[in-house]
Amino acid sequence: MEEEVNYSTLVFRNGKQPPKERKEDPAIYSEVKPKQPAATVPDDEAATNSHPRLLLVFLVIACFLLLASIIIIIIIYINVENKHEANLSVLTAENEQLMAQLRTLENKSEEVSRDRDDLNRTLGVILSFSNFPVNQFCPDKKCQPCQKSWIQFQEKCYFFYNKPSPWMTWEASLKLCQEKTADLLIIDNLQEQEFITNNTKFYHDKFHGFWFGLNKTNNNNWVWIDGRNDTLMYWVDETLGDLGPCALMIPQREPTKSWDPSDCTFLNRCICEADALIWPR
Repeated sequence: MEEEVNYSTLVFRNGKQPPKERKEDPAIYSEVKPKQPAATVPDDEAATNSHPRLLLVFLVIACFLLLASIIIIIIIYINVENKHEANLSVLTAENEQLMAQLRTLENKSEEVSRDRDDLNRTLGVILSFSNFPVNQFCPDKKCQPCQKSWIQFQEKCYFFYNKPSPWMTWEASLKLCQEKTADLLIIDNLQEQEFITNNTKFYHDKFHGFWFGLNKTNNNNWVWIDGRNDTLMYWVDETLGDLGPCALMIPQREPTKSWDPSDCTFLNRCICEADALIWPR
């Protein structure tokens, strides 16, 4: 707090005016500039200069957060994928196990179906007999595919009539086979023809053979006794005896050249054929 200064007024008695103050020349001072403080940056300019730094810091932080987020997402994705792969492996194993069980069931089902079909077919063979010859099929209570004296080939049984003369005509041979609940032989393929050739023997002379179930109809077609037309045509390439509408198989000849179109009244042996009671597996 400043002190008050009181000034008093002086009065001179001689009536003179107080002396005038001498005017002195005014002192000329060189212009002295006071020492100014260091220049300061205006607030707006400072704020302007600080913006890039703040932006840079913000960008760095944003990049860090983005990178961290990406890493977290990748980790989560990898974990999820690992779980999915583990689940997929478990499901694949379970599926393979189920497929294996399904295949086992299918195999069992097929086996049961085959057994059922075999039983039905066996029943059909049994029912084809008016009096089933149990002792012929099942000696010693053990059943076999064919009767005694019959030979099995694949699903068929064959009876080769090899008795000495007198032999039989084609018609008598057919009747003999039917009495045995069979038919005269029907050849289905070359394998069967070869089997028959291997099981027939020469007898008497080159003209005699074995009757089988093929004959010629009125329209000159060779037809099997089941109604099918013959397509094999395993005929001999020479004339052996009297020609006729009944097929005779000559033994000890080439399988594809052993059939002879012979007179049906010519006396010969024969071959019968029937279904096997039990099919081979």
